[in-house]
Amino acid sequence: MAAVGSDHDLGRALGRIAETAASLTGARHAAVSLRDEDGNGPGEPVTHGAPPEGEPPAGGFLEVPVQVQGELFGTLSVAGKGDGGQFSDADLHLVRILATEAGIALSNARLHSAARQRRRWIDGAASITTALLAGPETGSTTANALTVVAEKGRELAEAATGAVLLPHAEGGMEVVAISTALSEAVRTEAYRGRIPPRSPVVHQIDAGLAVFSDDFADDPRSVSPISRHYGPAMLLPLRSSGRVLGALALCRMSGDRRFSHTERTLSTQFAAQAAVALVLADRHRDRERLAVFEDRDRIARDLHDLVIQRLFATGMLLETARRKALVPEVREGVGQAVDELEATIQEIRTAIIALQQGPPEAPPGLRTRVLREAGAATAALGTRPSVRFTGPVDTRVDDKGARELLAALREALADVTAPAPAPAPSRAPARVEIAVDVTAPLPDGRPGIRLTVTGPDGAGRPLIWERPLRGGCDA
Repeated sequence: MAAVGSDHDLGRALGRIAETAASLTGARHAAVSLRDEDGNGPGEPVTHGAPPEGEPPAGGFLEVPVQVQGELFGTLSVAGKGDGGQFSDADLHLVRILATEAGIALSNARLHSAARQRRRWIDGAASITTALLAGPETGSTTANALTVVAEKGRELAEAATGAVLLPHAEGGMEVVAISTALSEAVRTEAYRGRIPPRSPVVHQIDAGLAVFSDDFADDPRSVSPISRHYGPAMLLPLRSSGRVLGALALCRMSGDRRFSHTERTLSTQFAAQAAVALVLADRHRDRERLAVFEDRDRIARDLHDLVIQRLFATGMLLETARRKALVPEVREGVGQAVDELEATIQEIRTAIIALQQGPPEAPPGLRTRVLREAGAATAALGTRPSVRFTGPVDTRVDDKGARELLAALREALADVTAPAPAPAPSRAPARVEIAVDVTAPLPDGRPGIRLTVTGPDGAGRPLIWERPLRGGCDA
């Protein structure tokens, strides 16, 4: 009994009990048959000796219950008395004692197993939080964060597939991150499919309730396009502060063991912790983005308040010197320096505008889209075009006007960046100037938009595109 009680391996402990029962009672065969962890159905019996023949077996038969805290979890039996006689009351007493020991061994083994499982899931939840808050290497985007949750959930549940589902724009839910041992075709099918809003699974998840199934392929609640691949499955709500963000699906293959009660409880707790980690990661990334934008604003203010003012003052001094210069060559040289300073000021203003653009996921305004077009032409020109904006461009131009202006800008830049015949090797990069003015009046006096694209170094006639401002853009 001391040896059995100190062995945390249930199989070895039950083997010793069966061997001891056969030895003490003189039986040719002993067996311990236990139900599974949830008390459903007999498991594989642990036996000692050759099973007896005959019905009833020659030499008698004894069977007693194995109980854990008063609950029946199996039986211990001996059969076939070695001397051909019948089992005595003393034999029955010994078997009952050993059945009690089997119950203790079962209880200890399951306690240790539950403790190990709980530690694994707790460590997994902690690693999720650490990974999502670690920084740009692992948790810089929402997609990365969801993939981390799917992968870790699959690993902890020993499942074939882990997937994160989020609400679809048209109702229902869709897979947005998946980790699976199945083929790439199944992965692609999962991303393309959608669980419709009529599904009972969606209603249950929306209510914050977990969905458990022992055979997902045949479960009438499942209408997922890939459910046919799976047997035992869990769909766990990702819930934080009373709000359901989505669901974590953990699925095993058809024929695999079902999820135990302990696994269901631990996975539900893991999903709740993962949801909190996702919310914290989003807030962490928001703080990082805010810090970046604050830094950009500071740089933009410094450029505007310090650099531009100094350049402007220097330009005024040079302009005064040019007027006082007596030598024509000096006046011309100083004039060119003033022009270069004005161009530099305009470049800095363009950089300030670029620094003040919103986050990438925000809908871009016309300023941002113009700057992107200019950036796209940089490689062909060898230098970034100079961009100047006049007036509240983002608020005075409607969507249609913006699309027309961008189309005209692309066409003009395509003409400008067309390869020139036999360029000189020492030639400096071509310089292009782009100006967008929403305060320029049209020839008929109406308020309008004017796009001016001046070719390299002012060569050729500048492209001028004009349109009237439409209703909804500017009063």
